[in-house]
Amino acid sequence: MKGFLPEITPKNFILSFQHLFAMFGATVLVPLLTGMNTSVAICTAGLGTIAFHFVTKGKVPTFLGSSFMFIPAISLVVETKGIQYAQGGIIFAGFVYLLLATLVYFIGAEKIRKLFPPVVTGPVIVVIGLTLVPTGIGMASNNWILATIAIATIVFVSIFTKGFFKLVPVLLAIVVGYLFALGSDFMFATNFVDFTPVVNAEWINPFWEFNSGFFTTPKFDLDSILLIAPIAFVTFMEHLGDITTNGAVVGKDFFKDPGLHRTLAGDGVATLIAGCLGGPANTTYSENTGVLAVTKNYDPALIRLTAIFAIILGVVGKFGSFIQTIPTAVMGGVCLVLFGMISSVGIRTLAEAELDFAHSRNLLIVALILVLGLGLGASITVLGVQLSGAFIAVVAGMFLNLILPKEI
Repeated sequence: MKGFLPEITPKNFILSFQHLFAMFGATVLVPLLTGMNTSVAICTAGLGTIAFHFVTKGKVPTFLGSSFMFIPAISLVVETKGIQYAQGGIIFAGFVYLLLATLVYFIGAEKIRKLFPPVVTGPVIVVIGLTLVPTGIGMASNNWILATIAIATIVFVSIFTKGFFKLVPVLLAIVVGYLFALGSDFMFATNFVDFTPVVNAEWINPFWEFNSGFFTTPKFDLDSILLIAPIAFVTFMEHLGDITTNGAVVGKDFFKDPGLHRTLAGDGVATLIAGCLGGPANTTYSENTGVLAVTKNYDPALIRLTAIFAIILGVVGKFGSFIQTIPTAVMGGVCLVLFGMISSVGIRTLAEAELDFAHSRNLLIVALILVLGLGLGASITVLGVQLSGAFIAVVAGMFLNLILPKEI
């Protein structure tokens, strides 16, 4: 793998930290909602990302973090049987990913690609971005002034600055929003920044001791496995959308090189690592794809440096706790821009394909993908299985593209 880490310079450190801040909120939220250990989730996200980059030959600039799709099942298993049995289910989810990767390898990525032409991938990318917006709105609504300051900073830096500053609009938005929050606390006795978690955190989490509350050993039972592992079949469809989105942003065909089978296997290995050590299942992160779209810096080595920082973040308790003091509203404003950028990539995909929307076929496929993906929301239950609107949109688009005649 050429250049596993970028040249160690202050510039590259700052660029990698920008990706770290982008992934942090969502990666921490999943263990908080499921009862798992947040430090372990951050650490296994970093380890999983490095594993993914090895499997994909270091060619795909994506970060892997905690998957939201597994939240209901993991929560139930953790509540009823404990984290260790959830780990067993997550490990088998990793094996499902590897099984799917094997099937894709023998079927061929080109046959998979034919199911997802621009008329399908364009609106699916739009759905992936806009489906995440309610999360950003919920975070920003904690304080719209802080959120607006973060958004305005990204806009100003992206449009009106040059050179290095143009590469770090997300990081600068977080810094400006954080400083404004601290100033407000000092002058107006508000309580935007709470340093209590930093004070209470340990300096070093005891990663060398299994079952110490940091890393734990997995246990297996059939009920937990059957509840968690099949969700990987659902996230497979989302993986197709995420890798398509990442490739559209970067301008490369990752289905072909390094290959869809490798990106799926990378997700599988990352999820196996998380399951073995006590973290949630991992998946590719749209937040970091959004950073790529904003900065136009696509160096995968920067993501690998981010992964190293994530491992350190998980092990050094004070460090991780300090990141948690960033006001939720500031991160909400940042996320709104990132999610909007993802949707913009979907619109660009449609525009560059020069689709004829006077043709009813194209109009109907795009319309139904948008309606189903956005109308059904982030999560619905079908026959007891938790599905996302994005998953339904991918399946509907693929099906319509197959059955509707191209010319009449």
